[in-house]
Amino acid sequence: MRQFYSLLIGLFQQISPLLKLLNPKLKLFFEGRKNLFDKLKNDFAENSGCIWIHAASLGEYEQAVPIIEKLKIEYPNYKILVTFFSPSGYEVKKNNSIADVVSYLPLDTSKNAQKFLEIVQPKIAIFVKYEVWPNFMLQSKKYKIPSILVSGVFRENQLFFKPYGKFMRKALQSFDHLFVQDKNSKKLLIENGFQKVSLSGDTRFDRVTQQLNYNNELDFLAEFKQDKKCMICGSTWPEDEKILAEYINSTSEDIKFIIAPHQIHKDKIQSLQQSLKKPSILYSERINQSLSSYQVFILDTIGLLSKAYSYAEIAYVGGAMGKTGLHNILEPATFGIPIIIGKNFKKFPEASQLQQEKGLFSIASYSELKKIIDELINNESHRIQAGKNAKNFIVKRIGATEKIMSYIRQKI
Repeated sequence: MRQFYSLLIGLFQQISPLLKLLNPKLKLFFEGRKNLFDKLKNDFAENSGCIWIHAASLGEYEQAVPIIEKLKIEYPNYKILVTFFSPSGYEVKKNNSIADVVSYLPLDTSKNAQKFLEIVQPKIAIFVKYEVWPNFMLQSKKYKIPSILVSGVFRENQLFFKPYGKFMRKALQSFDHLFVQDKNSKKLLIENGFQKVSLSGDTRFDRVTQQLNYNNELDFLAEFKQDKKCMICGSTWPEDEKILAEYINSTSEDIKFIIAPHQIHKDKIQSLQQSLKKPSILYSERINQSLSSYQVFILDTIGLLSKAYSYAEIAYVGGAMGKTGLHNILEPATFGIPIIIGKNFKKFPEASQLQQEKGLFSIASYSELKKIIDELINNESHRIQAGKNAKNFIVKRIGATEKIMSYIRQKI
């Protein structure tokens, strides 16, 4: 089966010129891997030691950040290499990462894996969450490179646990240690013969907690908010914005709204702004404006949402009203504010857990949204307690990074 897998990967690589013409993302995927080994040879011309972290995309990179920060402090003489599988991670972080070197991961062939490892010569390989590449794992074993998986999540329906997934299970068994997020993942692995497994938790909780140590001041939002209550709507999609606009337009409450759409294309922003009857201002148009006179502030930019949460008393996190997937609920939770989301969140266990701990509320309609927001606005003790519940949810789950670092220190 592994030979068939390798054959498919090789074929995928060979037909890349055709695939590049079919899809812009695939073009980035393949163009970014052009001359990859030459670039790595240049980056590691004087290789005195390297620690390699691999993430599929941006979300997994964020999970790795607390570990990377610790590694940079404790092993300053080693270069930190971060590789990405997808363009959505690499393109964002290629010039904006705390790592020393950022690269695409070569396609998973034995030849590519061997060449890659010979160039970078990592002291340890750290893979994040779901990333298991059979040929890279086999070659890492061959070169006696310790490898670990961090913040792993496992379910019975994954290929590793299917009768026909033996080659992937063998690749997973190649890891020296598996650090998983939850008890169910550990139980499942042990039942399937895995022994080197630890319940560490999720490094995302350490990551979001770090935000409290940063300067979260945004002068323009302070001017906009003044002393009013504020609700922030983060990473919203059209399905979210439809009911949010209806609430904003109908409310008589003296409350401000910050909206940070997931898509900031000009036509999407215009459509959102046109749906609002209350006075609204865009981030891109804020200069020389009396921001306090507006009721809605639209962040038509990226990179400010995590700070903007610090200005809110209530958060709405988008993605779950439709089927695009729920966005990050941990960022607002770490600021101790109650969170509202849509109805489609079954694939996001942290949302179910936070709902059980009464720091998160799910809605399926405009009437449910209105009822919950009105109650949170008008019942201060309820709002404050829900915020405390959200904060405690985060605090109880920090510490994964240190558990993982304790193991890494034994291997480097």
